[in-house]
Amino acid sequence: MVNIPLFQVDSFTNEPFKGNPAGVCLLPEVRPDTWMRSLAAEMALSETAFILKNGGGFSLRWFTPTVEVSLCGHATLASAHILWQKKIVPVDQTIRFTSLSGLLTASKNGDWIELDFPARAITAVSENEAVIEALTAVPDECYQSKDNLLYVYPDEAVIRRLKPDFAALAGLNYHGIIVTAPSANPKYDFVSRFFAPSIGINEDPVTGSAHCTLAPYWQSRLHKDVMSAYQASARGGELKLRVSGERVYISGQAVTLFEASLKG
Repeated sequence: MVNIPLFQVDSFTNEPFKGNPAGVCLLPEVRPDTWMRSLAAEMALSETAFILKNGGGFSLRWFTPTVEVSLCGHATLASAHILWQKKIVPVDQTIRFTSLSGLLTASKNGDWIELDFPARAITAVSENEAVIEALTAVPDECYQSKDNLLYVYPDEAVIRRLKPDFAALAGLNYHGIIVTAPSANPKYDFVSRFFAPSIGINEDPVTGSAHCTLAPYWQSRLHKDVMSAYQASARGGELKLRVSGERVYISGQAVTLFEASLKG
């Protein structure tokens, strides 16, 4: 039996119980997928990250309580936060993660952590009547981005009022539904929410990977390369965004809620 370090971190916030909670597991060795999936289900968070030392960097995988996902922003942010906080990596060193989405990096800038993620393209699509019925609001614009839909609404009030039929959304063939609108608060350029009941997450509190789609969309619409965003879930979270070519640089803060030792 070995002791496996396990953490819970609130990402995209500087306050406990805000932002998006993620599990972070520091693996001493390779573990089976079934073991990681079971631990993620036990953690009962939207994602748990599994980190394994790999040469000069780390391999990184993310599991929801039900499936493995190809990209997760808040759990990557949490992972980098733990590696620096526990002095596994010097604070002035960029962290390199290998993942299902290729090479990802994290760098520290004071209290903020900047993630280097791939931009996700969007394609205009027709309205999906089943999605609109589940959301109970008709969007101004509709796009598809990989396995996600992006629905654009006229104002923040619509986004905040949405009370989706999660059971109906769970039966549709999409990873998640991103909804967005201009922000009513001049502090932010836009707001969003993210619903993904088909992978076991009714509403994700703050979704870094969704901003790989949102940032290029709003860059084009606002003609800005640097933006601030707010994810308007019940917990809420702040993100700083920078778009450069095919990359999206996502910055956020993080707070460790607790750490434990798993017998495994």
